[in-house]
Amino acid sequence: MIDHRHYRSIFQAKTEIFHFIEVWYNKKRIHSKLGYRSPLEFMELYNQCVA
Repeated sequence: MIDHRHYRSIFQAKTEIFHFIEVWYNKKRIHSKLGYRSPLEFMELYNQCVA
């Protein structure tokens, strides 16, 4: 992500990297604690079971 980007400031770089990790990557990557599901998949399954 950062190899091909030019940031105007350290603040902009930190903000965009944080957004990528917290908003996109962590929601899509699989977690062994969640049965090798992404957090979004896990929440959908949980909501189906609770409903």
